[in-house]
Amino acid sequence: MKKTCVELFAGVGGFRCGLNNVSLKNNKVEEKGNWNFVWANQWEPATKTQDAYNCYGTRFGFEDVSNVDIFEVNKKEIPDHTLLVGGFPCQDYSVAQTLSSSKGIEGKKGVLWWAIEETLAIKQPPFVLLENVDRLLLSPAKQRGRDFGMILRSFYENGYNVEWRVINAGEYGLPQKRRRTYIFAYHKSTNYYKQMQKEIDRDIIFEKGIFVKQFPIKDEYEAITKSSISDYKDLIEVSNSFKCEFYNAGIMINGGIYTVKTKSDYNLIYPLRKIREEKEVDNKFFLTGAQIEKFSYLKGSKKIPRIKPNGESYNYCEGAMPFPDNLDAPARTMLTSESGVSRTTHVIEDYKTKKPRLLTPRECERINGFPDDWTDTGMTDKKRYFMMGNALVVGVIEKIGIEIEKIIENEN
Repeated sequence: MKKTCVELFAGVGGFRCGLNNVSLKNNKVEEKGNWNFVWANQWEPATKTQDAYNCYGTRFGFEDVSNVDIFEVNKKEIPDHTLLVGGFPCQDYSVAQTLSSSKGIEGKKGVLWWAIEETLAIKQPPFVLLENVDRLLLSPAKQRGRDFGMILRSFYENGYNVEWRVINAGEYGLPQKRRRTYIFAYHKSTNYYKQMQKEIDRDIIFEKGIFVKQFPIKDEYEAITKSSISDYKDLIEVSNSFKCEFYNAGIMINGGIYTVKTKSDYNLIYPLRKIREEKEVDNKFFLTGAQIEKFSYLKGSKKIPRIKPNGESYNYCEGAMPFPDNLDAPARTMLTSESGVSRTTHVIEDYKTKKPRLLTPRECERINGFPDDWTDTGMTDKKRYFMMGNALVVGVIEKIGIEIEKIIENEN
């Protein structure tokens, strides 16, 4: 089976960088992997400057990357492919807003899932690898698990079985504590599908599935749920009635759901100091006295009096955060607001001067595992921070890709 790939919601190319072990030398891209990326789509609505598309095209070439609304793409014209990948937009499930206010799959960005579903229905790729925030499994607050249930039902109706894992990259020797849901689906036409049909649910998660080999877990679980997505008449009934307590590991086989709460079993830590610039850093990244004072307040412990909608008063509490950040631990989750003066922004001690400063865009790229200066393609520093706040951890995709290649070799 040929190793061909299509990338939806491509961003600046995180999936491609991971699957093909990409490097950047003298501004030239080298792809060491075995994947032929035959088509990609990246389009950001409501903005004139398509910075992510420009970055992707600058690095990989513009010939096979589309810059139009994915709903305007005729899915029949997408080239046939072995693997469909995508980090479908997650703003509606974002940890930046409370779960009760997130709109989930009904939200403006959430509905983009249906572009993936349409691609599955028309192209029937043998394998699919998707990434989203961990909150996806819980959304929406009023009907826990409904959104992920709709996604599983879509896969089921299109002839796929599914395995998923929530992976915190920082727990597996990678530079950032970034928790994301990874979804691997495989079509009933594959040998792998037939092989997994014979396995016991528990064995897939703890021994024989795609994730456990690169991301080991302890041989025990803290909670378990069993359910079925095939018991419902259609997607509308799933939308109206389905609820499920999804945990950080699970499978769907023939519509039957088995999900367990697991713990990682890995010991290596990638310290923040390893990504730190050791040469002189531009003065614009260093904090002013006023900024130091503001950060000290934002990252300190505090109790803030607030009023509930019903008029009841309460204290909003925040615990203290390390300031500057701990260089002996992985970076915290990087957000799109990284360059701003906020509680979540990283502040580190400069290697040369020992003074507090912001991360540079290059350091943010290193935290996500991209080559140095990957996003230095004409966009502003603020946009480069934004791109890295939206990006996935390349090293996670690289590890998953190793197992996908083994699976495809067995297809042959």
